[in-house]
Amino acid sequence: MYHQQALIERFYKAFAARDLEGMLAVYHPDIVFSDPVFGQLKGREVGAMWAMLLQASESRQLDITHHDVRVQNSLGLARWEARYQLAATGGRIHNRISARFGFRDGLIAEHHDSFDLAHWSAMAVPVWGSLLGGQPWFQSLFQGQARRQLQAFQARKP
Repeated sequence: MYHQQALIERFYKAFAARDLEGMLAVYHPDIVFSDPVFGQLKGREVGAMWAMLLQASESRQLDITHHDVRVQNSLGLARWEARYQLAATGGRIHNRISARFGFRDGLIAEHHDSFDLAHWSAMAVPVWGSLLGGQPWFQSLFQGQARRQLQAFQARKP
């Protein structure tokens, strides 16, 4: 249980330091990730997503904090916060996220983030996000756009 908690701590410390290799070092090669923006990603897609997000934040402020890390019956839980400016819209984001982790072979095999996408949309695209962020079709639009950006990023990276 301590080892699993330490993996989560290492992940967030690497994330706060923008250390992609450190983040990926605690992930199982067959990692499954999900969140409200990207939906479900697997394996190399997950690493590409983190690489894309870190690259987009290179010239911008990115503050990552985490707390309440615990493991109960092989289920990891954590809360974390991200503060950044969205490159595409300039919207200032302060996102509060709950994370759930599963483990296999001494590594993180599942990572599921959950947060209020309507609230995030209102910060990301202030006018439209505030009006439409809670609508399922608008959320699908955001998810589709995020997936296309990830696919384009992967196509540029060998």
